[in-house]
Amino acid sequence: MQDKLQPLLTAVRRNCHISDARHAGDYTLCIYLLKMREYFRWEKGYAFRDNLPDGDVGDWLKERESFWQTIEDEPFIDLPIDGVCYDPFDNEAINAALKPHGLVYSGGLGNKCTPHFFLGKLGRQERQPDFTVLTSEAEFARDLTAPPAMALANTIFIRRESLRRMIWEKIEEWQWSKLENAMGRAIRGYDFENDTEDALDDMTDTVLDAVLLHEKGEVLAGKRLGPEWEQMIASLPRSKTEIMIRAVRDLLADSLTTLPGLTGKGNDAALHFYFANLTNMHKHLSPALMQGYETWVVRGDHQAIRELLPASETHWNALADQMLDAYRKNPDDFANRLQVLVENNKF
Repeated sequence: MQDKLQPLLTAVRRNCHISDARHAGDYTLCIYLLKMREYFRWEKGYAFRDNLPDGDVGDWLKERESFWQTIEDEPFIDLPIDGVCYDPFDNEAINAALKPHGLVYSGGLGNKCTPHFFLGKLGRQERQPDFTVLTSEAEFARDLTAPPAMALANTIFIRRESLRRMIWEKIEEWQWSKLENAMGRAIRGYDFENDTEDALDDMTDTVLDAVLLHEKGEVLAGKRLGPEWEQMIASLPRSKTEIMIRAVRDLLADSLTTLPGLTGKGNDAALHFYFANLTNMHKHLSPALMQGYETWVVRGDHQAIRELLPASETHWNALADQMLDAYRKNPDDFANRLQVLVENNKF
């Protein structure tokens, strides 16, 4: 990176550390330690098949946690670019300033309103009528969570390096048990035993299609639901209700774009990966979809899933409208009623 952009890099990394200091403790201990090991691998440049030096990881972990304690109450700082300072959440202005430098940046709020920041090399830019897609390659700054994709307003950020790393984490987790499940089916066609890096590149290219389809669905769902949806989520504490609300929107987005796209293209590995990564809440709320997947596995025909999609879109769209109506009627006390409403309207 150019020397004149080092202050920008320092500022983005500082904001990443502040976010981690505030939110790294949100994970269970097991997940936290796994993510910290992979964070160490990324920061120190180890390959995926490299054995990490446990002593070095432990020392690094202690130092990082001690550092976080000193900054967790600090505010996020502005980003300096070519003599101008930008608010770290002003993505549009920042990316306009970074485009001549071949860089891409994102600052936004993810699940549980956790701030996420990254700075990377701009790989591809795609403009469509409803949104712009910015794809990053190598990343120079990231936080612990490092979501591989995020839709902010009308811009979709796809982080190929983070997606690649997330896929590897899922593969490692599967290799502990090697069950015959959706994840096992997703990786079956890739030679991870003999050529990890190339296999991971190939699988990343495949899964990237599913990720992009989902984020497109998020943009479309956001336009349908309007700003009240985000206000409703923001008014809630971290709770089961928040998880349910996010799952309903995800399922709406996937009925709009992800599942029609994957079944239409016959992208079987990406479709298996999609089902492998559905949360327990998503599965709980959509038993028909899970049954459609099992039918596909047995019969080898996407028809069982495709037949669900029109009714699925109608269902999740109508349920979202009912949820918004419940919020409008009583914005100070709606969480319990939403739980009951969603629980009684599975698909």
